[in-house]
Amino acid sequence: MKGNNSTTEKSERLSDKSALEKQWNSINWKQAEEYVNRLQFRIAKATSENKQNTVKRLQYLLTHSFYAKLLAVKRVTTNKGKRTAGVDGELWKTAAEKMQAALSLTDRHYKAKPLRRVYIEKKGKNKKRPLGIPTMYDRAMQALYALALDPIAETTADRRSFGFRKGRCCQDACEHLFQLLSRRNAAQWILEGDIKGCFDHISHQWLLENIPMDKSVLKQFLKGGFIYSKQLFPTEEGTPQGGIISPILANMTLDGMEALLDREFHRTQKEMFKNKVNLVRYADDFVVTAADRLTAERAKEVIRNFLKARGLTLSEEKTLITNIRDGFDMLGWNFRKYNDKLIIKPSKKSVKAINEKLHEIILGKGKTWKQESLIVKLNQTITGWTNYHQSVCAAKTFSAIDHNIFELLWRWAKRRHPNKSKKWKVQRYWHSKGSRNWVFCTEKTELKEAAHTPIIRHVKIRASANPYLEPEYFEKRKFQNGMRRLSGKFKTVWKNQKGICPVCSKSIDLAEERRIHFKTPRKDGGTNAVDNMIYVHGDCLKHIQCYRALA
Repeated sequence: MKGNNSTTEKSERLSDKSALEKQWNSINWKQAEEYVNRLQFRIAKATSENKQNTVKRLQYLLTHSFYAKLLAVKRVTTNKGKRTAGVDGELWKTAAEKMQAALSLTDRHYKAKPLRRVYIEKKGKNKKRPLGIPTMYDRAMQALYALALDPIAETTADRRSFGFRKGRCCQDACEHLFQLLSRRNAAQWILEGDIKGCFDHISHQWLLENIPMDKSVLKQFLKGGFIYSKQLFPTEEGTPQGGIISPILANMTLDGMEALLDREFHRTQKEMFKNKVNLVRYADDFVVTAADRLTAERAKEVIRNFLKARGLTLSEEKTLITNIRDGFDMLGWNFRKYNDKLIIKPSKKSVKAINEKLHEIILGKGKTWKQESLIVKLNQTITGWTNYHQSVCAAKTFSAIDHNIFELLWRWAKRRHPNKSKKWKVQRYWHSKGSRNWVFCTEKTELKEAAHTPIIRHVKIRASANPYLEPEYFEKRKFQNGMRRLSGKFKTVWKNQKGICPVCSKSIDLAEERRIHFKTPRKDGGTNAVDNMIYVHGDCLKHIQCYRALA
């Protein structure tokens, strides 16, 4: 009898698992997103009209809706950190586990588990920075409450804030700085701001008093503590780096800096033209323009007092006041005036970083790779770097990168074949393609040249645009970005499908991972013709349903 009972329980569990899996796979994601988007639109609109009670009711409705919980679970199981477990070791891999998680999300008696603390290396530094990894359940809860908080954050955000915001990017910040500094009568002095450990030191008390969300849930996100070397440590300040909601909390903490500077330096139109104080911020990285050094010093003190109330301080070592003729670096670019002409180009640090990465790929990991595998990896690296910098004066830098790659590849060829002649190595790896000579290629692939990347000026986003109130503007902008930056048959493919992924029916952003899919695979006789090619999201291509939809 005991054996029969255990067999029955096992069959019931399998049956439940099968039902959960079927339920997850049958979800209408488009319908779920439309429902959540409608609520987010209403939250953003109520926020703009200063209807606080309406905002609270709509937030409650959203965070307790079934569709929002599904989207929260989907987000944490499809992002890059999906394979990293928290202190409980749980990972939601199967459809049944995801469905069970969505059904179990609730704020009732919610208690966040401690973060798993790890330390990761800082780029180009010997120091390491702390990273907190929440459990899958806590990540999903953060994603759920982020859905309700982000519309408020977008509506109340500083107009010149570009980091961790929907539809905004580094290139928008770059273009705005160009507009501020390129004129002959523009500001000559720059305050380069650096906040010491921004994420780690934000005041919990300030967050609990000023962030418009469920205080009991927010307190759990902030006060969960962390575990390191099997010891539990409390968290008395800061937002968890690695948490989904943390960038929104950090942005909302720093919002208001722009309005404060306006009140201090732009009381009248005459003061505005005299002081020329303007803020451009990307997350916790910001610069302030000023007409003279004294004004920049005053702006520094105003910002210092603003940050103090939030538990933050400026780094004295890294917060600098520089003249535009000496130049400054921000977001991987160098901004400097040469004979009253503003030139923006990739910074020396950024160029050094890409050259070190190319060296590691070719002479480190790539020394044992076949030529075709090496070309694929190099093309990914070159494309990503050149796409980021193609909106600035980078033509000479791109040519220098190509020269460096050639030198590294020649060393690679010599290491692989130390006893072969120069002529043999050239004939083995470099060939002629059309009018081009010395092309590093095989029969199937060829190395991309950075210098062939066209320089295309970025069109800055409208400062007041809100992705929740004006979704059509952002959809149109994504499509137009593709039409400007893509070329050849890739541009034709983009135009034919209007920038829409046919699998999920959502628009594709060039900043997202995107792939070319061949309707008829090349191994089955498919060609590289435009009619056989289609753009899809990277995640959509990975999903088995993608292949069925495009078959």
